[in-house]
Amino acid sequence: MSDTIESTQSVETTTVDIPANPLGLNTGSGSISKVSPEISGANLPDGVRQALDILGELPAYATQIYTNNKRVVTSLGLILGVIVGVKLTLAILYAINEIPLLAPTFELVGIGYTSWFVYRYLLQASTRKELTDEIDSFKSEILGNKHK
Repeated sequence: MSDTIESTQSVETTTVDIPANPLGLNTGSGSISKVSPEISGANLPDGVRQALDILGELPAYATQIYTNNKRVVTSLGLILGVIVGVKLTLAILYAINEIPLLAPTFELVGIGYTSWFVYRYLLQASTRKELTDEIDSFKSEILGNKHK
């Protein structure tokens, strides 16, 4: 004996029309507009309304801070850029140093160039004089001619 129970459930559905731009933002021109009055109306809690007001005025605050402190902001940007550049350079050098046989090859090239430089410019007095003359002419090209 098998009892079968049939149950019928009905589900009510409702449709809600959502506007294409629920926040009221200007999406066509690429500029940010303030939040529409429906969203920031009295139906929102005070904290949400304050947050929306602050976020709406944030671009103006950023522009005002940059305008008043151009030197400081530019200096901080340059310092940050230098830090990133140094870290990137160190990472590249570390990666190159990990390649087998490349680091010892660079060391040999450095030792060879240093040996040649000492032999060429530092062993004899005449070549030392030649080196100081070259350095002085380079300095005068960079800094300008100064009378001795």
